[in-house]
Amino acid sequence: MADDIQSAEAGTPVFQIQRMYLKDLSLEQPNAPQILVEAQVQPQVDINLTLSAESVTDGIFEVCVTATVNTKLGDKTLFLVEAKQAGIFEIRNVPQDQVEGILGIVCPQMVYPYLRAIVSDVCTRAGFPPVLLTEVNFQAMFEAQQAQRAAQGSTAVN
Repeated sequence: MADDIQSAEAGTPVFQIQRMYLKDLSLEQPNAPQILVEAQVQPQVDINLTLSAESVTDGIFEVCVTATVNTKLGDKTLFLVEAKQAGIFEIRNVPQDQVEGILGIVCPQMVYPYLRAIVSDVCTRAGFPPVLLTEVNFQAMFEAQQAQRAAQGSTAVN
C-alpha cells in the first residue's frame, strides 16, 4: 500500500518556487554631475525587457527577467539601469509541451513584480523620479514568440 502511495506521488505534477533573488543590478550615471545641473527637460526613456529560462538540474529551472532602462537628455545618457531578477522553480511530472508555457508565462509573472519594485527603488535612490515599469502580458509575449517560431519554421521548410 505504501508503494502505491509513493508511485502516485511520483507522478503528481509539482510546481514550486524555490527562491526569488536579485541576480544582477547596475546603475550608471556617466555624465554626472554636469548633466544634473543643466537645464532639465523631459528625458527620453527607453525600456527593454528580456526573458531567459534555463534548466539548472533535473526538474529545477532558473527564470530571469531583465529590464534595461536607458534615460537620455538629448544625446547624453542621464542614467542607465539594468536589473536582472531571477527565480528558481521546481517543475516535475508536467508534460513537456506545458513546461515551456510555465517557463514563459507563469514564472515571469511571478518574478516581474520584484523587478518592477527594484527598478523603481534604484531610480529613486539615484536621485531621480521612479521609473514605473508597466504591466506585461507574458501570455501575449509567449504566444507572439510561438507564432514567430512557427512562421520561421514554415519559411525554412519552403
